[in-house]
Amino acid sequence: MTNWQIFTGNSEPHDDWDLPDSPKWRPFGKEINPNQSRSQVRGETFQPREEEINMVNAALYLRRPLLITGKPGTGKSSLAYAVARELMLGEVLYWPITSRTTLKDGLYNYDAIARLQEVKQQPNSPKSSPRAEKKQQASSIEDYITLGPLGTALLPSPKPRILLIDEIDKSDIDLPNDLLNIFEEGRFEIEELVRLKKEVPRVNVRTAYTADISHEIIEGRVICTTFPLVILTSNGERDFPPPFLRRCLRLTMKEPDKEQLVKIIAAHLGKEIADSEDSTKLTNEALDTLVDNFIAARDTKTLANDQLLNALFMVTKGRIDTKDGLIKQLLQDLGQVEEDE
Repeated sequence: MTNWQIFTGNSEPHDDWDLPDSPKWRPFGKEINPNQSRSQVRGETFQPREEEINMVNAALYLRRPLLITGKPGTGKSSLAYAVARELMLGEVLYWPITSRTTLKDGLYNYDAIARLQEVKQQPNSPKSSPRAEKKQQASSIEDYITLGPLGTALLPSPKPRILLIDEIDKSDIDLPNDLLNIFEEGRFEIEELVRLKKEVPRVNVRTAYTADISHEIIEGRVICTTFPLVILTSNGERDFPPPFLRRCLRLTMKEPDKEQLVKIIAAHLGKEIADSEDSTKLTNEALDTLVDNFIAARDTKTLANDQLLNALFMVTKGRIDTKDGLIKQLLQDLGQVEEDE
């Protein structure tokens, strides 16, 4: 077994070292497409089951949100990126939820303080009528409004935009109910623009896309023409009210079995798996050992697929043994804090 350690802890400075190639899922600087986010790349390697494929299609046909429940690391979020990639729906609009998230956070943000400062700095023209002054002040309001992920997803579009509402079970108790009307009506108003619709009927505002994309809003109203593919993820930490569940399609993301795990690993580490004994690649024996141990450990631990990939990568690049103590540390229970020994 070769010495794979770069940092040795012997307090002797040295720079005669190089890092191996990074994991495929952590490319940093070596992306095929530098404009893609890490999350978008996840869609390339996701391996959906038949039931997951069917539920995505049902959500598209029925124009209903898809609520996905499952343990951390089972691929709930990755499904959204896989759909966006295959159907060429563009960037996934990502809305992470916390206990402080409100419906308005998802719809739009209005920077009232910056707007007030800007208005105060504008010189008053004695020759202008009050209506003209109001129109002049209102004309720059577009610089202070940004649509949120939900608001952007509802913009008119020939094909559905895709919205990932991540960890909805962490939300305040009112948010699921607040979403009901939006899901049913597919429209909302930007109050600040509605009040100024006579002076400024058409305004271009920024959207939630990472690219600098703006969209025209007419009379302060956003009216959906194609209902977005809304995917909500939940770790199952709470129950949702029946009216909310009635408006969603529900899918439970199961943990992958051995056959599917091997497919996931092959998608990430295909070139590193050897068909026979090969000292430079991951052998089938090592692969079977780690996968079997991982599946057995899931009976009593909360483990994510990412952890298995991390362990396999270290066996491949670090050339450590599958029984190395580092493997156990990489496969620690996510649902339990390890006590000091």
